[in-house]
Amino acid sequence: MTDDSPNTAPAHRPPARPRLGMAQGSAPWLLPALGAAAAAGLASRGSRARALAAAPVVALAAGMTWFFRDPERGPATGRVLSSADGVVQSIDPQPDGGTRVAVFMNPLNVHVNRAPLAGVITGVEHRPGGFRPAFDKDSERNERVIWTLETEIGEITVVQIAGAMVRRIVPYLAAGQKVEQGERIGLIRFGSRVDIHLPAGVTPAVEVGQKVRAGETRLDAD
Repeated sequence: MTDDSPNTAPAHRPPARPRLGMAQGSAPWLLPALGAAAAAGLASRGSRARALAAAPVVALAAGMTWFFRDPERGPATGRVLSSADGVVQSIDPQPDGGTRVAVFMNPLNVHVNRAPLAGVITGVEHRPGGFRPAFDKDSERNERVIWTLETEIGEITVVQIAGAMVRRIVPYLAAGQKVEQGERIGLIRFGSRVDIHLPAGVTPAVEVGQKVRAGETRLDAD
């Protein structure tokens, strides 16, 4: 899979890679920023004016590094865990009797998303669309990747939704693969939203305005 193909994913899970703390799929943005910061820093030696000019470049690289961080999470307890860091934006009953929990992620949140529980990935669908702010009701038309998981409590859907600044969603896994609870499933670059669709009979344990963490915060009540 390449970073420029959001609707594709590797046929087989890649070998385990060292945990460097940076998100898979961040290199096209992060490496140029770090390179520019290094060059600006070298060029600014011995000159206060050049140092001041280099400051915004270094600040941008630091911001990119913070944005693309990928910390280890868990182990956590709970039947269904949040797929995203952020704030619960809405909790909406669905026509099928289930519930949609929408989590808004701002640019300061970790943007690596995780599986809410263990299961088999039965679908990874990319839908092109616009790039409205993720908190806007018109974001329902935004670009998205829809994950369908068959789990011990039934079908779970996780929807990664692109926001106003986003131009790419990077899936890490493919349909047919098994996934563990809390395992990384993909990255959304910059501000965005993730919806978790709980099946009928599962009561949300979170409330609107609550902060949640991917792979750690429990979404369902006992």
